[in-house]
Amino acid sequence: MIDITDNEIKDYDIDGVVCLRGLFDQKWLQHLAVGVEKNFSDPGPDSMNYTPQGEPGRFYDDYCNWQRIDEYRDFITESPAAEIAGRLMQSASVRIYHEHVLVKEPGTQQVTPWHHDQPYYGVDGDQLCSLWLPLDPVPKNACPEFVAGSHSDGTLYTPRLFIDHSSYADNAPGFDDVPDIDKQRDFHRILCWDLSPGDCIVFQMRVLHGAPATQGLTTRRRGFSTRWLGDDARFAERPWLTSPPYRELDLVPGEPMHDPLFPQIWPKSGST
Repeated sequence: MIDITDNEIKDYDIDGVVCLRGLFDQKWLQHLAVGVEKNFSDPGPDSMNYTPQGEPGRFYDDYCNWQRIDEYRDFITESPAAEIAGRLMQSASVRIYHEHVLVKEPGTQQVTPWHHDQPYYGVDGDQLCSLWLPLDPVPKNACPEFVAGSHSDGTLYTPRLFIDHSSYADNAPGFDDVPDIDKQRDFHRILCWDLSPGDCIVFQMRVLHGAPATQGLTTRRRGFSTRWLGDDARFAERPWLTSPPYRELDLVPGEPMHDPLFPQIWPKSGST
């Protein structure tokens, strides 16, 4: 049984985000580091480099490689991640949605724009979360930032492109524009932490968040995210191509996400 306290579950419920300390052994971080290097040398079809040519550093991401990179698959199926997600979401079962690697090299100038994840994805529900596991020490001034409680009213914001921060669409029905959090910082409780290897951040998919540049850092900021689906996850259509696109998925809006693409990871018994 993973050591998660009632207060941590309460914080996740109220704030939509919680930092958990020391739940991952170094072996998992080392294992994932091997997988990330494999990923770099053999990128997937959806990999992206957001840093313009000639600018310092590098902001790279890739996803949906866990079924071909052994280290990613081992982590998803054998590490505590799925149980952590299930207990925080208070879900009886947990399915993997996808993994997502986001790396900023030292000196990268690009910031990650304020956004929340759910509108990018073809899924709705309250029991949806991401677990962000840093493979390197992350000082507070380079840690992703989260607007506490921004998940609670159910508002969905139009996704933004990471490469230029432009909106996916204008005036999409049912979606608001992302507010200018940087100009409103004094009106929000913004959470971030100093992170050591083995710590992780778990956040609900509607929580607004962004991430700073890595100017001043001397080490990479390698973040390995896993996205998890709980009991109430339902397939959703969006006015734009979802990310990941999952073009082969054949579900009707409102159906549970019970598809071989999203196997049940926790509890292990009855996984399909």
